[in-house]
Amino acid sequence: MPRSAKRGRAKSKPRKAEPSPKDAKAKDAKPSDAAAADAPVARAVWSGSITFGLVTVPVELYSATRRRGLPLRMLGPEGVPLSREYVCPEEEDRPLEGDEIERGYEVRDGEFVLVSDEELEAISPRRSRDIELVRFVDRAAIDPSWFVRPYFLVPDADQSKAYRLLAETMERTGRAALAHFVMRGKGYPVAIFADRGVLRAETLRYGDELRSAEDVGLPAPDDVDAKRVARMRRAIDALAADALDESELVDEGARRLRDVAERKRARGEDVVEAPAAEEEAPAAAGDSEGGEVVDLLALIRQRLQGGAAPRPKRAAGRKRGEGEDERGATRGAALQDETKQALLERAKQLDIPGRSRMTRDELIASIRRAS
Repeated sequence: MPRSAKRGRAKSKPRKAEPSPKDAKAKDAKPSDAAAADAPVARAVWSGSITFGLVTVPVELYSATRRRGLPLRMLGPEGVPLSREYVCPEEEDRPLEGDEIERGYEVRDGEFVLVSDEELEAISPRRSRDIELVRFVDRAAIDPSWFVRPYFLVPDADQSKAYRLLAETMERTGRAALAHFVMRGKGYPVAIFADRGVLRAETLRYGDELRSAEDVGLPAPDDVDAKRVARMRRAIDALAADALDESELVDEGARRLRDVAERKRARGEDVVEAPAAEEEAPAAAGDSEGGEVVDLLALIRQRLQGGAAPRPKRAAGRKRGEGEDERGATRGAALQDETKQALLERAKQLDIPGRSRMTRDELIASIRRAS
């Protein structure tokens, strides 16, 4: 029988964090280098097959977006970047260890049912390497408000004929495919589209996540005078364009902040340096924002032509360590298939400090280093 609990909420407060390799490099970089970080960097975040009926199309999944945002961080008095930790409000803000923190499902306001890692593991979706197509619909029937995150589906070089056939057929018929797949232990609904011979995927929101117009109190539409519609149409036509100009999609707030930082750095005003990192941690294999530099469309074209994929260039500092062999690469791949609880057990056996606060990717990177 599940336990229920009523307890005070643990607070979180900032703490000093070890500077990341990115922070260490950033101290020698100009703020304008943030734009350079937007270079086309990607790596496959999932690999498997599109399946329906007797059709199987091997593919790899690449994120179609780049991570961005304002590079602002909280700093301590000496310029040391801060992270957060959970503290116990009943014991003079004593920091909590990982084994003292539990997950609770809130059943009523302030009342929780505790859920263990084993219980979460038992209800997690079955691991699968298939994107199972369950329905084909008119692509216009899928409202863009359902979209969460875009991806490219890159074909296997040896199976490009099936990829081309599926993309061509979907494009000619104006159909989109609805599917489900599992990535990193979580299930996702997804829509697959074909554009100019390329398959792309959009993860979707669940049915209860979107509000309707009625939910937000919008009134029912009334009849509008035709003359007023004509005047409004002329105003719209005056600003009309044949296509979206991507240069108009600029984050002006980020640009102004970058200008402020560049001017202050040039004057030597309020410039602080974080302590240098002792070593660079390898990026996790599932990190789509770091690692190998790939032109995704060139990669797709190359594989559709039946040639071997171009060998991606490794990002600076991402060298294979001395003594690393193919067995090490295999062990690293195996770690990707383990649950977070299993990774925590490995980290405990290796006595890795701070393991309870690590994300899954951080655990994998730490285990690789410790092994």
